[in-house]
Amino acid sequence: MRAGLPRDLAQWIALALAVAALLTGAWLLRRSPATARAGPAPPRPGAARSGRDPAPRSGAALGAAIAATLSVVAALLSAAYVAVYLRGGPRIIDATSYWLEARAMAAGYLAWPLDEPAASVLGRFLVRSDAMAGRGAAEVAVLFPPGYPALLALGFLAGAPLAVGPALAAALAIATYDLAARFAPEGPAPSGSAAPIRFVPLVAALFSALCAALRYHTADTMSHGLAALCFTVALASARRALDEARAAASTGAATGPLGPAVRAAALAGLAAGWLAATRPPSALALAATLPFVILPAIAPGSAAAGPREGDPPPRPSPRLARLAAAMAMGALPGLALLAAHQRAATGAFASSQAAYYVVSDGPPGCFRYGFGAGVGCLGEHGDFVRHNLSEGYGFLAAAGTTLRRLKLHLVDALNAEPLALLVLAGAVIAWRRPRSRALAIAPLLQVAAYAPFYFDGNYPGGGARFFADVLPVEHVLAAMAALALAERAATAAHAERGPARRRGALLAAALLAAALPLAGFAFRAGFDHAALRDREGGLPMFDPGAVARAGVSRGLVFVDTDHGFNLGFDPAPEDVAVLRYRGDAIDRMAWEARGRPPAYRYRFAIPDGGGLASVSITPLVFDAEPPGEARIEGESLWPPRDQRGAFALPEHAGGTCASGGRLLAVHAAGRGEAVVRVGLPAPWLRGARISPRVALSGDGAGEVRLLVDGALLHVWRVEPAAPSPPGAPLACAELPPYPIPEGAVGIELSLAREDAAATWETGETGQTGQGQTGALFALDALSVVGGNSVDR
Repeated sequence: MRAGLPRDLAQWIALALAVAALLTGAWLLRRSPATARAGPAPPRPGAARSGRDPAPRSGAALGAAIAATLSVVAALLSAAYVAVYLRGGPRIIDATSYWLEARAMAAGYLAWPLDEPAASVLGRFLVRSDAMAGRGAAEVAVLFPPGYPALLALGFLAGAPLAVGPALAAALAIATYDLAARFAPEGPAPSGSAAPIRFVPLVAALFSALCAALRYHTADTMSHGLAALCFTVALASARRALDEARAAASTGAATGPLGPAVRAAALAGLAAGWLAATRPPSALALAATLPFVILPAIAPGSAAAGPREGDPPPRPSPRLARLAAAMAMGALPGLALLAAHQRAATGAFASSQAAYYVVSDGPPGCFRYGFGAGVGCLGEHGDFVRHNLSEGYGFLAAAGTTLRRLKLHLVDALNAEPLALLVLAGAVIAWRRPRSRALAIAPLLQVAAYAPFYFDGNYPGGGARFFADVLPVEHVLAAMAALALAERAATAAHAERGPARRRGALLAAALLAAALPLAGFAFRAGFDHAALRDREGGLPMFDPGAVARAGVSRGLVFVDTDHGFNLGFDPAPEDVAVLRYRGDAIDRMAWEARGRPPAYRYRFAIPDGGGLASVSITPLVFDAEPPGEARIEGESLWPPRDQRGAFALPEHAGGTCASGGRLLAVHAAGRGEAVVRVGLPAPWLRGARISPRVALSGDGAGEVRLLVDGALLHVWRVEPAAPSPPGAPLACAELPPYPIPEGAVGIELSLAREDAAATWETGETGQTGQGQTGALFALDALSVVGGNSVDR
């Protein structure tokens, strides 16, 4: 936990605003008695004649105006976050993947055709589907659900994708205001009647605007800002639908199939369906929360429950069945989008995320929503799994993961851990009142919905991001608690001075409430966001402006990082195309396949000791004639086409015989067959002689099988010359060359491991190098002699 005196300019500004809010609140407290002694304000002309008090209407208009102002503040702060903390673009790998997915959708692709060589495109968080190859080619898609990328695609079409986040920020502030207005509880008035706690919607919207975690999630291209908006709108609209139905039932007003209640229910369904297309586990939490919204409305004695004994029956009105049907219809667009994306990404109505991890990580079944042995992927989350899931993902591991999320989430709502007590106090207040009980339940159900997922998902600035979707609910709860305490104190201390004094005290309390998250950012949360700003070189890993400044107007730009590829690659490129830099023959093949245009290498270099990265763009020169011998690195062939009883991961092997200090290691995942299939760039290998180079250690042994158009063509048997003790250095072997037929269309290598040691069970991932333990069988590289250029 980072805390202390402010260091950055943003923290000092927040501290200055906090002090200003405190001083203004104190001034209002001192000024209020004079206002109270002056007596009540005279009624407005016409008020007595009309018999109506214009104050509620004017108060509602003022509240709406303030909420609109806060929404603008939220949008401006999120826009400033893009410039100050993100430094102009998406930063973490998830955000860059959403960026790529949205750009593809803007070009009309849920999944786009995969051209050879596939290794120039495939990589982290990209899932390949061959099931749709009958349409002409294999396809590739980003693995994440499409709800948020569909919205971000509108930003690409408008030419301003980074404006989508600030727009979400503005909408979230208004939605939070509306949620509070619908669910804020009522406190007992002296006469025994019910009176609302004042200013809850405004303070909740204020908390939303000043929440640093929401500023991040509505600045970086992450899905949680949209998920929070969908969650909030679904709850508020469901409550509105029930209120409209109750009002119609109590007044006997005739309602049609498109009345206010039905429209509100359809909006709730639309938000819920889009949440399912954005973050499915959060949609589960929402579905479990909605009964707590509905049940109080149909409890005995409520208007929605029908007439009580002795009451005359109301006229026909929208029934709950009609509202449920409207919600179901509203959910269809989001669910249809989700199904279409899964179909495009996998070739079937299956999970794109599961399909990716089946071939890209291990052990088998490591990525699943649930509990048991083998949960936890060693490639994507290796350090976390080895440290926390050594005995599988059972009750204790799930409790540890959930508690770590909760610990980090304490800072998210109001920028400092101690202020989370306001959320807890608000939950207690809400729980005691049936109308607002759903707000107390929603955060708990969100926590439960993500308990079956093993990975923390926490990082500085982003906070406990799996819980970010209910931050608007928590802001309402915190506002309830803060203002309930303020009203109680004002009533007890100044009851004899009348309601004007209490109103002044509550307004002062609202200002004091604003000071809390501002001070929290100054002394606590600001440090987390500074850490996010400075991580991984402190810059987006691809900057199209840098490419333009280097004078590159056409050609290929090869990038070193997954982040940079996601930010730069366009499935429908124009003059400049971005591809992955592999440092082997794959780069030349990609250059040939695209007509041998000018080529450049984009280097993003992070200093060894940390600090701001440097960017350089230099020409990349290939010979006009193809070389007589070429080399494809084993790690360039990740992710594999298929894995059975094993998994393959690119791993570092510096200081060994491994070519380039890296290799593609094959890990057995149990006893029995352990096979990994990798694809080769067939157009360039027809008529060539290929020679695999393997790396072994310990008693690792296996086979390399050559498959052409699905048929087994040749087998290389690999055995160590003699068993080596644990810690022995790698031994590399070049296998005899074998010719590829001229008419080959599909070429694959099948890497079959014969030892049955499941090293992943003991927490060893097969990391190579001096001092390694266990057996290793890996593809180091592939030598290619002869073959064709793309021209021939």
